[in-house]
Amino acid sequence: MARAEMKKPSQCTTGPVTSASLREPLNVLQMIAASCYGPTGRLKQVHNGSGGYVITTSQSSALLGGLSISHPVLQLLVSSVRNYVSRFNDGGLFAVILCCNLIDRCLNLPVSPHKVIAINRRILDMCLNYLTSEECACKLKVDFSCNASLFDLTRSVLHSKPACMLTIKEVDYITMLVVKTFLFKVPMESLSNMVLGRTVMVPVEGLSVMKSTLVPGVLIEMPASSWSRTLTLSDLPPTNITLALFSVSMCGDFSDTGDGSVDVVDSVDPEQVMLEQLMALGKQLVDDHVHVLVCQKVIHPSLKQYLKEQKILAVERLGAALMEPLSRMTGAQSIASLSFLSSTCYGSLRKISKMSHGNKQYLHLIPCDTSVCSFVLCNRNETSLKELVRVYQTAEHTLNQLLKDPRLLLGGGCTETHLAAYVRYKSANIHSSHLEGQNCSVAEYKLVSDCFSSCLESAARSLEHDGGDTLTDLQDGHFWSIPPNSTLDFNCIETKQKCGCQLLGKTDVIEWSMLGSSHKAFSPRNHTDVFPLFVNREPLVVDSFTGKYNGLKVAVDTAGLILDLAYVINDEN
Repeated sequence: MARAEMKKPSQCTTGPVTSASLREPLNVLQMIAASCYGPTGRLKQVHNGSGGYVITTSQSSALLGGLSISHPVLQLLVSSVRNYVSRFNDGGLFAVILCCNLIDRCLNLPVSPHKVIAINRRILDMCLNYLTSEECACKLKVDFSCNASLFDLTRSVLHSKPACMLTIKEVDYITMLVVKTFLFKVPMESLSNMVLGRTVMVPVEGLSVMKSTLVPGVLIEMPASSWSRTLTLSDLPPTNITLALFSVSMCGDFSDTGDGSVDVVDSVDPEQVMLEQLMALGKQLVDDHVHVLVCQKVIHPSLKQYLKEQKILAVERLGAALMEPLSRMTGAQSIASLSFLSSTCYGSLRKISKMSHGNKQYLHLIPCDTSVCSFVLCNRNETSLKELVRVYQTAEHTLNQLLKDPRLLLGGGCTETHLAAYVRYKSANIHSSHLEGQNCSVAEYKLVSDCFSSCLESAARSLEHDGGDTLTDLQDGHFWSIPPNSTLDFNCIETKQKCGCQLLGKTDVIEWSMLGSSHKAFSPRNHTDVFPLFVNREPLVVDSFTGKYNGLKVAVDTAGLILDLAYVINDEN
């Protein structure tokens, strides 16, 4: 006899944000993100307790994806940032650091949570309006007639991930290839329906980074057995090669029956019927003068032998990720049925050749005229190669974003400290008349504003991992990192010292303050005063405007959502 257990009541936790069960793991999450931040960030190894694959990384996409979070509030935070990273592919560590700092510091303020949330939202809007305004001095526009900004952005992304284990020479080389790949994909003419080209990533382990290269067309890795047994390229025409691209199985099964059923008559052999259909398809390919058959799945041995006798090159087990680029490159339509073929489904290639990288062999499909290319990305070992692939994807995504929004922000912590100085100045000069409808006093506004600025400065200070001191100048509000114990005699430091973004150099007339300490409020120089420095500049450290702009929004909005939580209801049934 079945016995039904009584339903357990849901557990209701009051004030989840102020509980010790959240504050401690929140601080741990903040420290993990902060210790990974920037070019000298410390690496993390992520693995499960029962063994399995180990990830060595400092990148937010891999780090947050590998963390196992049990607290529902932290799950909300991590989920929010992961969703942001999936859209913008960069800035996840900055969003985590700022969000955690805001939650932790705002809880210690003698101001009610709903006022803190409202004031933070107002300050956020002020920051976003400033970043998009013409007077913003930490923003630069991208000039596509000069590739300097593209190189700066790509170099900054590559340099920020030490797990790639790249030398300065290798960073410059990969930067050149990434920018070249980006320009290769952009159409020559600007059209309203412009479509970017595609890049097929081909990672190769065990080779020097300097062996990486850009290859027009698509590379298909071929097993050694297939290489020697089925590839007879000499039988193909020298040019104008016709290609058929199949996404359906061609091994003789009933893969395209869907959810339906098949009734088989006793006198009928299903395997023989399917084989006859496959052979009829092969004969049609011969009649249509097709030279290459590419199949995403397996090809029946009898059909494969027939195609070989008819001097048709057969390539099977094509990776799913190659289907769309290959279709775009050749103009072929993906064929998903064996019952009907049209000559309009076929595509064309200019040439097919063989290529090898390391111990891997590839079939090189060379297009007639296309913007599809293969990026052969090499690195010495599996760990550094996988990190380099992730970093390349970030660099590619940030470059693509420039086509929609051709703006960059100064990197190296300078945008954060500059924004903090701007917020402090605006807060110092605020009057009660400016807070109508805000339902808060000037004192409360200044407390929250100072907390907001401190959190921005804390994110910038997270870039220093070697015990150095961090300063800000009281002219532009940029971030400066100097050797330990140098603050008392900073004027004696060599004049080659530069700020985090590399735009400003040390001068004797600049007034300094320890970052995070109290100093007089000042208005940072506006864009008009700083613009001459951008004209004849050296390479800069820059951030994606779109990524940092939206990362700021996500951090503040998520912090506000968490600060507003009154209960966590946990159903254990």
